[in-house]
Amino acid sequence: MTRIVDLTLKIGEDTLSPPSVNKRLELTSHHRGPGFWQASEVNMLLHTGSHVDFGRHCAEDGETAADVSLDRTCGSAIVIDLTFLGEDEPITVELLEQHAPAIQQGDVALCRTDWTEKAWGRFPDYYMRSPYCEPEAAGWLVEQGAKVVGFDCFSERSARLPDFTSEDFVVHKAILDRGAILIQQLTGLSQLPVGVRVPFFAGFVPIRGAEGSPGRMFALIEEEE
Repeated sequence: MTRIVDLTLKIGEDTLSPPSVNKRLELTSHHRGPGFWQASEVNMLLHTGSHVDFGRHCAEDGETAADVSLDRTCGSAIVIDLTFLGEDEPITVELLEQHAPAIQQGDVALCRTDWTEKAWGRFPDYYMRSPYCEPEAAGWLVEQGAKVVGFDCFSERSARLPDFTSEDFVVHKAILDRGAILIQQLTGLSQLPVGVRVPFFAGFVPIRGAEGSPGRMFALIEEEE
């Protein structure tokens, strides 16, 4: 039996974006009678909760959400178990060489720390104390063949530091400048098998000019009936 594993965070008016903007989601509902009818508008950073990042995020001439086809964000995913990492500890090339299964060309590489499952909603600790990725490690994953790199933590350590600049977003650049896609703030990777490829899907809104998009990410796993 095939089971859908939802890997997407639920977000609401208590949700903060990453500290680069530190914006809280705002939801405003409009009503019209008679009877009940509701239409809502949302004011939020496109990088709030589980989301997809594209090249325009860190390059003026980079591709946008409307430029990217779904076959770039969906495919065969392999989980890398990094759950031994503690708060504010790095994902390094050495750790990936030791613990990552062999990555094939076109894989979706999912870095599992379980941080989102432990700390989501505890702001600012979720962002400020998360395990993070070193840029060399992010680049290594793409060079091994990953077309998508996904994290269930806040991968960019620089954003928690005072006075950071755009040039400090080195993990984004290491992935996006190599032509891959970055997915952040995943959850539920603990439900996926380690070392076994599973079908993975990351749908997003193809907004023209947008450097990112909220997404609905999920995987399929086979279970015995």
